[in-house]
Amino acid sequence: MLSPEELSALYLSAKVASFATLFCLPFAIGLAWVLARHEFRLKFLVEAFLQLPMVLPPVVLGYLLLVLFGNQGIIGKCLHTLGIQLAFNWKGAVLASMIVAFPLMVQPIRLSFQLMNQQLEQIAGSLGAVPWRVFFSINLPLAIPGIVIGSILCFSRSLGEFGATITFVGNIPDETRTIPIAIYSLLQQPNGEDMAMRLVALSLILAFSALIANYFILQKYQRKLGA
Repeated sequence: MLSPEELSALYLSAKVASFATLFCLPFAIGLAWVLARHEFRLKFLVEAFLQLPMVLPPVVLGYLLLVLFGNQGIIGKCLHTLGIQLAFNWKGAVLASMIVAFPLMVQPIRLSFQLMNQQLEQIAGSLGAVPWRVFFSINLPLAIPGIVIGSILCFSRSLGEFGATITFVGNIPDETRTIPIAIYSLLQQPNGEDMAMRLVALSLILAFSALIANYFILQKYQRKLGA
């Protein structure tokens, strides 16, 4: 059985990952559509900026978040006057997870848009459908496999986020101590190896389950394409 501390870390990780995935989704769909269907000047800069969280050290991201969204940060100071605190708060963990996991969500959705048969859109347009109706009735349903895969990847990456999170929101029990941070804390304590090992095993199960789900969704989508 898991201890209260372990259950708290599991609950907090699931909450942070869920909110991060939900908040990322509309922005990921919009950006994926733009990158897949439009060519514009400086597009390469947008793509480079999108991939930046994948190559920057997580601690650097956490420090930048602290500078921008801390209580005395450029943006955080304004938010603090409105009663919104992100630093050293679970909401800040959501923001850190969103930034780190966002590129993983965008790429599968973008690929889904790129692989669509654009003749379907042309036919719908010739029948009088306006662009927004074509998008919601044709493009979005056909992109569902990519959306699901991107959401799984975003959720899984959010569960494992450590560096940016601990730098931005710290290590506060029942507030910001997610599974990775809890494992780190337990390894610093005497006789904490057993609890840490249980959390490691739980993390492996969750990650493996996400990869299996991702595999079966891809297989189902490929069968539909071959049919």
